[in-house]
Amino acid sequence: MAESQVEIGEGCRLPVLRKNQENEDEWPLAEILSVKEVTGRKLYYVHYIDFNKRLDEWVTPDRLDLKKLQFPKKEAKTPTKNGLPTSRPSSPERDVENSLEVKQWHHLPQPDTKKRNRIEERKNLYLALQTATTPSRGKTVPSPKRKVEAVSLATQVSPATPVPSLPASTETNQASVYPQMRETTFPPKCVAREDPDQLATNGSARRLIPTQPGRKRKANCLGTDEDSQDSSDGIPSAPRMTGSLVSDRSHDDIITRMKNIDCIELGRHRLKPWYFSPYPQELTTLPILYLCEFCLKFVKSLKCLQRHLTKCNLRHPPGNEIYRKGTISFFEIDGRKNKTYSQNLCLLAKCFLDHKTLYYDTDPFLFYVMTEYDSKGFHIVGYFSKEKESTEDYNVACILTLPPYQRRGYGKLLIEFSYELSKVEGKTGTPEKPLSDLGLLSYRSYWSQTILEILMNLKSENGERPQITINEISEITSVKKEDVISTLQYLNLINYYKGQYILTLSEDIVEGHERAMQKRHLRIDSKCLHFTPKDWSKRGKW
Repeated sequence: MAESQVEIGEGCRLPVLRKNQENEDEWPLAEILSVKEVTGRKLYYVHYIDFNKRLDEWVTPDRLDLKKLQFPKKEAKTPTKNGLPTSRPSSPERDVENSLEVKQWHHLPQPDTKKRNRIEERKNLYLALQTATTPSRGKTVPSPKRKVEAVSLATQVSPATPVPSLPASTETNQASVYPQMRETTFPPKCVAREDPDQLATNGSARRLIPTQPGRKRKANCLGTDEDSQDSSDGIPSAPRMTGSLVSDRSHDDIITRMKNIDCIELGRHRLKPWYFSPYPQELTTLPILYLCEFCLKFVKSLKCLQRHLTKCNLRHPPGNEIYRKGTISFFEIDGRKNKTYSQNLCLLAKCFLDHKTLYYDTDPFLFYVMTEYDSKGFHIVGYFSKEKESTEDYNVACILTLPPYQRRGYGKLLIEFSYELSKVEGKTGTPEKPLSDLGLLSYRSYWSQTILEILMNLKSENGERPQITINEISEITSVKKEDVISTLQYLNLINYYKGQYILTLSEDIVEGHERAMQKRHLRIDSKCLHFTPKDWSKRGKW
């Protein structure tokens, strides 16, 4: 079947030729997201089904298997409700109208004119009160004295997967393996996050996503729904002191599902972005986007970058250097005091993380940037961000190691540094959930090595087996108790023996741990950390 005989459009699915890790040909099923024509030849942007979005790419027609082409299913013209094809999507106003109409025609078989007028008055009164109780920007509307029964649209939330818990005697009754993050609404203004050796980031650039028509802001800004991070008009209603960075996947559209930057030049490295990032649209058509590696300012050409470098005085990230050992340094950056740098950092980081939402408000966040020093300055390696105040005990919101520095131990170094800060603060911490696939691998590896290191260094007293509790491990490492339990369960170390739970270390686990620690050369030295935690609950500290 020739390509000219069939029209391949957006939404079509078919096998596409690609190379796997062993450089062998394979034909995974892919979905066509976009079609463009370059010099008279069509190109197709494909997403491989069940593959990570970072593998999405533009392909030529010769890589498509047209024999197995699947066309998208046609949707009904009108959404169905309760199996009735003529139903329309419901809204509070329409629900009330419908209920009143049902009451009118079913409970009043022969309504007279007076009753009809009363029904119309009730409808008008309800709509008037709805309008009066809906806050408008820039205006203060007095709330009505008369109580009105509101119609709420509940959002269905999938519960976190339960994990078998241990008896209270072992202090593990609250265990859960990588629980889903509790959905928490904060007045919108956020940042982003993800993994470590592919660690994601704290974003702070408002995500450029078309608003959904008819969608209304949740009324309760202190509720428990992630969706309330995004307002219907994209404009936050009030300053936000904290925030979750978890992306609401319902906002996905074709634009944000496609990579919009081809290449980024950052210092001596050229990076191929993995995901969409909301850089200005006029820069997305350039073959290369140039960034200053010290202030992260983005420009459209090499000549503009050279001219900028003659004026840029920075040779390290702005903020305070709180750690230095050898060539590795960490800088603490306040998202309020260094807003432009923080926003540029988030835009860069969004190129390499997918599950986080980006907003321009960086005020509620601190950024810890890891750098490598040479004669030309301090070059960014990676970073993590954290909320100044976290009600969920999060010590990391976003975490990212830039691709040129991945698989070299920098991811674990970032994680270790985040827990070192938690130790100084006297708290236990955990990364914001959910973790990306790469982030989960990095954190599991760090938790496993840290806990095994403690267990193997335990010494027995009076010839008895050494004893330690879950709480003691948590206090020593600053790793949250739930993460300690999930790691012990993941390693299959917990066993029930003679009426009590014991931890059993097999030879394979011990040997594997020793091999892993021999490869781990980069470690945080607490003596080189110069950090004084602040009480951000006092508004004056902002």
